[in-house]
Amino acid sequence: MPTLDIALLRSFIAVSRAGSIRAAAERVGRTQSAVSLQIKRLEAIVGDRLFHRMGSGVALTVAGERFLAGAERILAAHDETLEGLGSESVQGSLAFGCPEDYLTAFFPDLLGRYGAAHPGIEIDIVCAPTVALHPLLQRRRIDLALVSLPGSARPGDVIRREPLVWIAATGAPALLGEPVLPLALSAPDTIDHQEARKAMEAAGLRYRVAHASNGLAGLLTVARSGLAISVVTRAAVPKDLAIVTEGLPPLPDIGVSLAYASANPSRAVRSFGAYIASNLATA
Repeated sequence: MPTLDIALLRSFIAVSRAGSIRAAAERVGRTQSAVSLQIKRLEAIVGDRLFHRMGSGVALTVAGERFLAGAERILAAHDETLEGLGSESVQGSLAFGCPEDYLTAFFPDLLGRYGAAHPGIEIDIVCAPTVALHPLLQRRRIDLALVSLPGSARPGDVIRREPLVWIAATGAPALLGEPVLPLALSAPDTIDHQEARKAMEAAGLRYRVAHASNGLAGLLTVARSGLAISVVTRAAVPKDLAIVTEGLPPLPDIGVSLAYASANPSRAVRSFGAYIASNLATA
């Protein structure tokens, strides 16, 4: 029976997460040709194609999807066993997904402190809204993600609650006097977009979505311009913008939660997840 080389599994997992051999090669510190050869060797051992080649990237085949779960378990067990035989420090790599507002608000200091305490862990960060992070988790392109939940989510699923707030260039913007209020909102499938519209409609206020942006920077820019009032989490409000509390309906809190790609994450992923949960719960 053929044996599986740990180096081959490590490169295979890197390619599956990165979606391209070039990006995976940078992550594992090898050349593209070396990683390509590793994937070919692994496919020869497995006896099936693990990736579809398409354009400049790759995607897992059905066989590749089945193989990925086992490969992750083997690699996690391998790394944890070696760590137990060596030192107490945690080693490894992980891919972390996070919406832009949370990344900006919480992680500059948190990542610095975690990195100083755990120099053996390499963290790749994917910045995307919650609706885009769930598919990445399902495809195991990322190991864990900080995601938003509706305010009605079960308390056990939430590590922190964040109020949604209206923001503008001033606390009493002239826009409030317009018959139809222009709003700058994120994508229609996001919680903040839906809650903003729900609040306006429940209050019987007329509005129009004048500007849309998939990123925090775009929403903040429009708010600064005075062209529309936007909605963000309170933690993401910069010092040069004001929270509007008069003339607009109250907005609910949303839940912040951690989601994992695997039911049995590696020690490095568990360590980082526990650190995030403990710090955000008290931030």
